[in-house]
Amino acid sequence: MNIPNDPIILLSYINTKLRDDYPTLDELCAALCISRSELENKLAAIGYVYSEETNSFK
Repeated sequence: MNIPNDPIILLSYINTKLRDDYPTLDELCAALCISRSELENKLAAIGYVYSEETNSFK
């Protein structure tokens, strides 16, 4: 799966997917064939962490 490289666009893309299509980050990662840890590291680099409570990166 081709996901955005730009971290800000990636953040928006992932949060939209989580909101609209996937109830958990693990399900999103499995469906898009991406590494959860790599995704979390990319978004942590710009100050965002995953919240299970809201199912989004904040």
